[in-house]
Amino acid sequence: MESRLEKIETKISQNEDLLDALNSTVYKQQRQIDQLQLELRELRQQVQTIPAEPRSLHDEIPPHY
Repeated sequence: MESRLEKIETKISQNEDLLDALNSTVYKQQRQIDQLQLELRELRQQVQTIPAEPRSLHDEIPPHY
């Protein structure tokens, strides 16, 4: 009976360690997502402040050699 309890306690301990590692990974990923969202907002603001220059179709035609 004691051996069985020790096995259960060992499994519980391993599960707690795995859960801690998973929580740490999720936390790090959320921080990275938050940072990427901030960078995306900043890039959108930069793009919106770029003045739109009129373009000609002539500029789009590849040169003929």
